[in-house]
Amino acid sequence: MAVTLCTFNVNSIRSRIDLIVRWLTEKRSVDILCLQEIKCESERFPFEAFENLGYQCAVNGQKRLNGVAICSKLPLSSIKSEFENEILDRQKRLIEAQIGDTVLLNCYIPRGGASGEERYDYKMEFYDAMTEYADSLLKERKRVILCGDFNVALSDLDVYDPDVFDGAVGFLPEEKQKLKRLLKSGFCDCFRKLHPNERTFTWWDYKTAAIWRNEGMRIDYILASEELCDLCLSAEVDLWTRRRRTPTPSDHAPVIAGFEEL
Repeated sequence: MAVTLCTFNVNSIRSRIDLIVRWLTEKRSVDILCLQEIKCESERFPFEAFENLGYQCAVNGQKRLNGVAICSKLPLSSIKSEFENEILDRQKRLIEAQIGDTVLLNCYIPRGGASGEERYDYKMEFYDAMTEYADSLLKERKRVILCGDFNVALSDLDVYDPDVFDGAVGFLPEEKQKLKRLLKSGFCDCFRKLHPNERTFTWWDYKTAAIWRNEGMRIDYILASEELCDLCLSAEVDLWTRRRRTPTPSDHAPVIAGFEEL
């Protein structure tokens, strides 16, 4: 059975819930919705709104910051929000669940900062811990999806102007190396596999109205293990939610991938 999976940094689920419900009912339905930066404690997540649309939700929330959730029309099992790793568990940035034979990891990797800053060090440490965890998981499981906001644009194709982003957080050489190392664990970038030469973005700055000039970055990814990558039929960025004036949009757009099965 074909399955659609979406990753979406919503930048506050409580501020964005009306927009998301409209998107899911008026524009498109997806089977699995992975949300980042929900910015609320788990008990304050709008479960009812998603349950009314047929979703089961697993949430790893944090007050005012971070937070991730998986909402699925397919049964979730083996839900995990603690990983026995101080770096991964320091903030609410990671959640795992099993759907059929597939392990799904939804992550919100720290934005980071300039080299030498504490925020930079935390981002590098988080990538290292995430890669170590992914390495061990892929040794045991053939079907793994890792998706979310990775806060790194990997190549020149992933920014509207490489010169503008030279030396900027999210496009630093050290950050790119960390993401490349994670990919070498055994993942492929579903969007880039199907669109090897396309310049498409998933984030645009609010302050400069950059969405209307398409001055963005591609920092949100759906990564799949080799077996699942072969089953990926489609991958796209849906701009409908980002090009809204009301309800107020997130600064990210959802990324959707279609799989032959999970």
